[in-house]
Amino acid sequence: MKKILIVFTGGTISMSSLNDDSKSNILDNHDELIKMIQPKFDDVLFEGVVYSMVPSPSLTPNDMLSIGQLIDEKLKKDNIDGVVITHGTDTLEETAYFLDMYLDTKKPVVLTGSMRNFDELGYDGYSNLLSAILVSLSNKSKNRGVLVCLNDEINAAIEVSKTHTVALDTFKSLEFGPIGLVDEKTVLYYRDASYEFIQFKPNILNKRVEVLKLTSGSNPDILNYYIDKVDGLVIEGFGRGNVSKSFVEGITKLINKGIVVIITSRCPMGRVRDTYAYEGGGYHLKQLGVLSGGSLPSEKVRLKLMFVFFGTRS
Repeated sequence: MKKILIVFTGGTISMSSLNDDSKSNILDNHDELIKMIQPKFDDVLFEGVVYSMVPSPSLTPNDMLSIGQLIDEKLKKDNIDGVVITHGTDTLEETAYFLDMYLDTKKPVVLTGSMRNFDELGYDGYSNLLSAILVSLSNKSKNRGVLVCLNDEINAAIEVSKTHTVALDTFKSLEFGPIGLVDEKTVLYYRDASYEFIQFKPNILNKRVEVLKLTSGSNPDILNYYIDKVDGLVIEGFGRGNVSKSFVEGITKLINKGIVVIITSRCPMGRVRDTYAYEGGGYHLKQLGVLSGGSLPSEKVRLKLMFVFFGTRS
């Protein structure tokens, strides 16, 4: 008999409209969810652990680290075949990517959630949880890194983003599409994701990293605010990873102060590259010491910077 660990963290999958105004709030429904799914899997033993019951904007990178440590301990001590994590969709892609960097296991780890409340018409949390469990049980899911499964689509943590505020198919890998899907009880994979392997397990995340998104005419004085407040800054720039000339002086000050600066693009697809040599262009920024975020979105680059550059062992 296989054993699946389900880690509950909160989010809409664990929310209900408690008042007459139909507004959503947290409801600890983990026992009820396990009772709902158990009859569908006669040959599977489920272990439920509640890490938290909060909306996902309240989860921090240190929470992600704690969730990773919790899973590590469970995988070491118990005979667990796979892990499913229920999570709010607002920051689900961030937790998935963090765990993809942190966890060193061939066993399937799958995040899922819900766009609709537990008592809302068309509640998708139940079907998403069932599909995520099927993915975690499949031998084909092994050694694929951390996965995200909602709306019967399977996406890799490194590629997936939330793309719509309310649509059930909000989680997309815009550049390449899903790596697989769940068809009734069958788990199918079409391709592998580009998987980056990072061998490092920090115990403490104690550095400050923020994200700054640029727009036409953005005031470069904002960089002065960050000089004494951050250890790293991710700048979401234009196109291939460019900024206006007015930002060059401030970026140079940050780097000279020892602050790590990484450039990403506000474009949802493509990667940054040192193509342009004009002042503020990607090539010029590279010469100043600005690092490239590659094809990752700014929120994942922030986590990678905290994890790789600033993560420390206690």
